[in-house]
Amino acid sequence: MRFLPALLLVVTIPAFGLAENWPAWRGPRLDGTSLEQGIPLHWNTTKNVVWRTAIPGRGYSSPIVWEDRIFLTACLEDAKDETKPRVLLCLDKGSGKILWQKVVLVSPLERKHRLNSYASSTPATDGKYVFVTFLDYPDMVVACYDFDGKLIWKKSPGKFFSKHGFCSSPILYKNLVIINGDQDAEAYIVALDKATGKEVWRADRPNRTRSYCTPIIIDAAGRKQLVLSGSKCIASYNPDNGKQWWIIDGPTEQFVASLVFLNDVLFMTAGFPEYHIMGIRPDGLGNVTKTHVLWHRTDAMAYVPSPIAHDKYFFMVNDNGVASCWEAKTGKLHWKERLGRHHSASPVSAEGRLYFPDDDGRMWVLKASAKFEVLARNDLEDKTFASPAISDGKMFIRTLHYLYCID
Repeated sequence: MRFLPALLLVVTIPAFGLAENWPAWRGPRLDGTSLEQGIPLHWNTTKNVVWRTAIPGRGYSSPIVWEDRIFLTACLEDAKDETKPRVLLCLDKGSGKILWQKVVLVSPLERKHRLNSYASSTPATDGKYVFVTFLDYPDMVVACYDFDGKLIWKKSPGKFFSKHGFCSSPILYKNLVIINGDQDAEAYIVALDKATGKEVWRADRPNRTRSYCTPIIIDAAGRKQLVLSGSKCIASYNPDNGKQWWIIDGPTEQFVASLVFLNDVLFMTAGFPEYHIMGIRPDGLGNVTKTHVLWHRTDAMAYVPSPIAHDKYFFMVNDNGVASCWEAKTGKLHWKERLGRHHSASPVSAEGRLYFPDDDGRMWVLKASAKFEVLARNDLEDKTFASPAISDGKMFIRTLHYLYCID
């Protein structure tokens, strides 16, 4: 039977221990971490490659994985008509064969930043349905498909205006699909019913400023919290109803990276025009700008790549390729070292290792430690802007032209 219950994110495989699905942006915990064993350490274009599939069109969205299926999105920019199809693809995990391709919408290309794509939003799945977002300018579009590629519903929860384009990956919580609508207009976070697309709640975002952060959901201070940066603030909401728990003003205007959470500390990195990292206590109520920032630094911060957490440390790489390690509780810097020329993708982790892709297609594998140690450098010789996925002991890497299965 292909489908598992909607809340089941892992299956047990005796030969390998815990085998996880990778159902959304940054995986089952929305933070880039995998609990699996036997993840590959070394590869290149021929070594340890199970399969390589050419992907039609272009996009920077990450692949997601559920059991024997892989889903990802693309924009068919070479279509002859002025309107370009935005598509959802389904691949067989074992062979890499494209099982089906569905056109979600057809629309002219929107204005965007040169480092963005027209298919940057990563899909999400609960094992029964796949949820995807695109921009049909000026309307945000959310669509739901089943695993056979049948359209279940398609809705527009609102407008979206940004000179840098669109990237708002959906996340799933209980019966909800939650999407960030931070923009240069009336901004919002919206939750839709997974089965019907009907709006369940909407939270106003006060500062009316574009950002591109995918929220995370954490258990902290005895409550569920949906946390994100953007719209000139860092804020926490009740994911059941959209009511705000707390807010921190600033510290800058533009945000892209998702937060991570470790040892009761939230780690935020941003942004533009000023660069910051913060350690934040998530146990407040109301405006906690002056009371709940544990530490705050303004050097070597990341704008686009999201950070990752392991043991008692936060790790990140900034856009210009400088990686660093920070102690979660204190903000103490343990090391700062250069990796690639430029980094856009966000890292993942497994087995005490950190995997940092750079834009030139090289994967830097580091030991997740307070001591800097490079374990491997793996080159796929193709531009890479998408964050990888891990499932069933394999790593799935989207380059500019291909999807690779590494084992």
